[in-house]
Amino acid sequence: MAANACVSPAASPSSNSSSALQRRSSPSPCRLYSGLGFCNRTPRIILSVRSAARDGHEAGFGSKKSLDSEDGAGPIGSSVSSSSLSPSSSSAIDFLTLCHRLKTTKRKGWMNHGIKGPESIADHMYRMALMALIAGDLQGVNRERCIKIAIVHDIAEAIVGDITPSDGVPKEEKSRREQEALNEMCEVLGGGMRAEEIKELWAEYENNSSKEASLVKDFDKVEMILQALEYETEHGKVLDEFFLSTAGKFQTDTGRAWAAEVISRRNLRLDDRLKAPADELIFQEKGLGVSNLNWLEQEIGYSNVGLAGAPTVLDFPVAVSSALPFFASIAFG
Repeated sequence: MAANACVSPAASPSSNSSSALQRRSSPSPCRLYSGLGFCNRTPRIILSVRSAARDGHEAGFGSKKSLDSEDGAGPIGSSVSSSSLSPSSSSAIDFLTLCHRLKTTKRKGWMNHGIKGPESIADHMYRMALMALIAGDLQGVNRERCIKIAIVHDIAEAIVGDITPSDGVPKEEKSRREQEALNEMCEVLGGGMRAEEIKELWAEYENNSSKEASLVKDFDKVEMILQALEYETEHGKVLDEFFLSTAGKFQTDTGRAWAAEVISRRNLRLDDRLKAPADELIFQEKGLGVSNLNWLEQEIGYSNVGLAGAPTVLDFPVAVSSALPFFASIAFG
């Protein structure tokens, strides 16, 4: 039944025909305001609620629980208000406008390494959500919840920005700032069930308190090293820092397997570079080709680097020992 549906009270018997006629000809308040969604009577509403178990087995999914205004709990609005079920249109648009910053704020780690036009925070979270979407089914893991956590886990950065280890902000302070920002965003959303769900998902990830959170944390690292490999390929960089910072920190079999695949592809790429003549290599920190001999001479004191048919990196004389750490970073990542 529609929420604004009302039934006019039945006319009571009366001997006064003119009064009866007046009652019939005068529209009831319900009819006057039904088109606007208002009514001066409390309608009987049955709200169906479907629940799913947290473990993903959907126990009881599809079962219905009736919330009836005539069950002694008073009008429906007194127990489950519409604002608690979903945000108002105004609050929703305000919240989404705030989240626009996630699309425009670039990930600082890439900027610090000279990547031009790096990914945004939203870019990063989107591919993490795709990872959760395509991951195989795991026992005891709710894949849909993983998708939600991936979408939410960096949402507070719409206000605080992308805080990286290079910023020198202690972990506890970073968490405090993000929690404060998250609370502010949920206030913009107008509170209610949706806001509480966002808080719960964020805290679950922050505290690594579930199998879903552990898997999404692995996706966070896999997405980062995959992006690092892509930037190495596109920009001629060697971004060891991102691979070293994640080594040995994966918590799940899926995370370890996907990370191993990324690293395997990176190693193949580095092997191919070692087989190329020196004039085709693009060096890491400077982003310069070997053809820039002035820089190479200053950096390693070696000027006998030819162009066509030049020796590969591993053929360089031992005399250039000062360059070995530099080349090792290229060869072995």
